[in-house]
Amino acid sequence: MIGAVRTVLFLDVDGTLLPFGGAGMPAVPEAPEVWTTASNPHLARVDRALGPLLSGLGCDLVWATAWMDGANEVIGPLLGLPPLPVADLPAYAGGQGDDRLQWKTRALVRIADGRPFVWVDDVIGDADREFVAAEHDGEALLYRVPSEVGVTAPDLAVIAEWIGRF
Repeated sequence: MIGAVRTVLFLDVDGTLLPFGGAGMPAVPEAPEVWTTASNPHLARVDRALGPLLSGLGCDLVWATAWMDGANEVIGPLLGLPPLPVADLPAYAGGQGDDRLQWKTRALVRIADGRPFVWVDDVIGDADREFVAAEHDGEALLYRVPSEVGVTAPDLAVIAEWIGRF
């Protein structure tokens, strides 16, 4: 389509591409100075096969993670992804605010600016869905994955089908 607006896919890392919890994994990510480095032994759980699937979605991939630029330095190369834009998120100050919104929800709606978007994360809740439905003028798919598994190829097939509608 000429002049079509591309969908944005906001991609989290912890619990989404880098599972945690479950057998043999910490219950929560370790301290950032350990967890967000290339020496993190748990990086072996990142499914390298997801890189080509993500690249083939036909959307604009954007990191939406507390890793910020570290996602391009550590996670992107594991997946064979080129450097991606990083969402301008507020400083991480814990998961939910008093309003039950995740710390990135408002920023992602602002960044999407009416464009269709997918947000893939392990922490999306009802308050986030309600906020996006009320405040975002475009289509949105908030796709929650279990943190101990993360996003899978079948998840990306569902997301690809949704993106294909636009």
